[in-house]
This record gives sequence, structure tokens and C-alpha cells, in this order.
Amino acid sequence: MRRKLNIKREIRPDINYQSLKLGKFTNYIMESGKKNIARGVVADCMNVIKEKMKVENPIEVFEAALKNTMPAMEVRSRRVGGANYQVPREVRPERRSALSMKWIIEAARNKKGKPIHEKLADEIIAASKNEGEAIKKRENMHKMAEANKAFAHFAW
Repeated sequence: MRRKLNIKREIRPDINYQSLKLGKFTNYIMESGKKNIARGVVADCMNVIKEKMKVENPIEVFEAALKNTMPAMEVRSRRVGGANYQVPREVRPERRSALSMKWIIEAARNKKGKPIHEKLADEIIAASKNEGEAIKKRENMHKMAEANKAFAHFAW
């Protein structure tokens, strides 16, 4: 029997910058359905980026950070003949952006001592310059995929 198709919900763009990616990012930041708080955090974060980077449009820095943290390959566990193999696979485009956003948010939440919007802004700025925790996470994932390239023939 076929499984039910997953229906994609429409994501509304961000109120201030009219960006779909920023709207999705706001949804990832949101906890316990408190979207207004998440919107405030994102707005404050964009203001901090605008001040620190001295740019007119902080969306460009945000999109550069997302692009830099998107993984190309990942490893998926596959059981073959009683053994588990880490099989390298290419990452789907939707999953790339989702992983990238989650890693940036996770890296910001793991820092201590500042309000969340400042930690988030620092992580986005670092990721846009190809440094920071989210970039390290992507590099580790690519190294794992490279190390397990011998098992690529199990990807079917």
C-alpha cells in the first residue's frame, strides 16, 4: 500500500523584509507557538546585523550565511547483511536549507551570556564569512561522507 503524500503548507514571507527564507527561519526559531516573540527576535537580529556589518540590506548577509552552511552530502545509515553502513547520499534542496537553518539556530542557542538575537546575529555573520559552529558542522558532515565513500554503492 502506498503511503499518504505529504502536503506542503504555504510559508508566508517575513513581514519586514518580504523574504520567504526569513519567514521559514522565523518558524524554526519559534518555540511553543509563540510566533510574535520569534518575529521580534528575527527583527532584532537583522538590526544587529545591519549595525555590525554596516550593510543596507541584512538579507544578503543572511542568504550568504545559509548558502555557506548548506551541506551537499550527508551519510544515512543502511543495514546490509547484518551490518550497518554509513552510506553517503546527496542532500535534497529543501533539506539543505532546513539543515542549514537548524545548525545556525542550534549554534546560537549553545552560546552563553548574550540575548538570543545577538547570538543569532553573531552566528549568521560568522557563517557568512565561512567560520563558526554551523560551518564546522557542515565540514564534519562532508568529511564523514568522504570517509565512507567506499559504501556509496549501497545507495539504492
